[in-house]
Amino acid sequence: MNKLSVWLGLLFFIFILLIETMLFFFLYQGIISERIQSETGNLLARGTTHRNVLEKNFHESTIEHVALMETEAATDVVITDENYKVIQSSNKITEGMQELINNSKTISYTHHGILLEDRWKTEKYLATVSPIVVNKKIVGFVYMFLETVPIRNMIHQLTNQFLLIGVISIFITLITIFLLSKFIVSPLLEMKRVTEQLSKGNHEIKLNTKRDDELGDLARSIQLLSDNLHRLKKDRNEFLSSISHELKTPLTYLKGYADIARRPNITNEQRDEYLSIIKEEAENVVVLVNNLFELAKMDENQFTINKQPVRLKDLLEKIRQKFQPAFHEEKIDLKIICPPNISVSVDAVRFSQVISNLLDNALKHSPANTTVTVEVKQNKTGTTITISDEGEGIPEEDLPNIWDRLYRVEKSRSRSTGGSGIGLAIVKKIVESHGGEISIKSIVNKGTTFTIHLKDGGAI
Repeated sequence: MNKLSVWLGLLFFIFILLIETMLFFFLYQGIISERIQSETGNLLARGTTHRNVLEKNFHESTIEHVALMETEAATDVVITDENYKVIQSSNKITEGMQELINNSKTISYTHHGILLEDRWKTEKYLATVSPIVVNKKIVGFVYMFLETVPIRNMIHQLTNQFLLIGVISIFITLITIFLLSKFIVSPLLEMKRVTEQLSKGNHEIKLNTKRDDELGDLARSIQLLSDNLHRLKKDRNEFLSSISHELKTPLTYLKGYADIARRPNITNEQRDEYLSIIKEEAENVVVLVNNLFELAKMDENQFTINKQPVRLKDLLEKIRQKFQPAFHEEKIDLKIICPPNISVSVDAVRFSQVISNLLDNALKHSPANTTVTVEVKQNKTGTTITISDEGEGIPEEDLPNIWDRLYRVEKSRSRSTGGSGIGLAIVKKIVESHGGEISIKSIVNKGTTFTIHLKDGGAI
């Protein structure tokens, strides 16, 4: 049996049992006290009524009439003279009655009457006495008696009813606590089981997240954690698999061409050619590793952006000077269209990295005698930069995935044109770190356009 549900149920039961016990106790005592007070009050009032009648007409006929009235009643009346000598009674006087009458001789009376005996638990009668006063002189007494056996029987029945109700209440309480503890504890146990599975590396779990309470919020948080861990695990595995593939190719080239370069029977020209290939592949590995470090910094929130006011015209001209020789060699025209007065608040180094990466992609995938255009526009909503080419384009089914790290549109594309697939992932993160957005439109064999939009916060 689960310890949490047992302890929770036990605490609920003890707490509710204490409350029910106190409520039943005070209710029970209140009912009994009210009933006894009602009986004694009625008994005294009945005696006072008879006394009032006798005070108006203290004659034998009236006395007999009063006694006759109590003959069939549950109460008994005894009428005495001023010396406590019995004049009339409704029924035979018992020893208990006589004893109470005798004990009353030493009591001081009030005209309203007094309660002689109220110990219903131990005595046989409840008793009251009311003095009969005529012309300011006590001429007799009216004693009223009520047997306590019916009262005790009534109290006994009441006690049994309370016990029965108490047992039923406890039974209902136990069922309620059991269901309530299950209702509360079961989701917690399920969450405990799920978190244990998460700790063991099993991230493919499902929780009931339809509840609209704190447990539902907790379940949704755990489910979100599980989904994120599952996604991260999947991304990590894909990342490691892709990295191993990306590193395997240049390392294979390095090893193969190094072995060839060591052969004694090759010419110096061949050796220089192989060493150039080794150098090129080593540079590819360096670029790949540097990009991986960039992504790692971004993932660990160690990636910082130092924004400064920058004139885009100047920034783009510097980038054009760097790329112009490569574009000229490939017979591709590079156009920069940017008004001279547009300035934005960006990290110049990081933003140059974005433009350079996009231009490098355009250079690799554009045929000769085409144009790559960088155009800048600014309006009330912000600044828009478009980099468009007239190259081979990207298939529509690949567009949603191009921002994924290590994703390449053509899996079989050579490394010389395919790249590592990391650049666009870095570009997207840098743009988003500036509070901007980047999108792509592409048509196969017609070209590709990247659009960067820096919100008005980037414009100055």
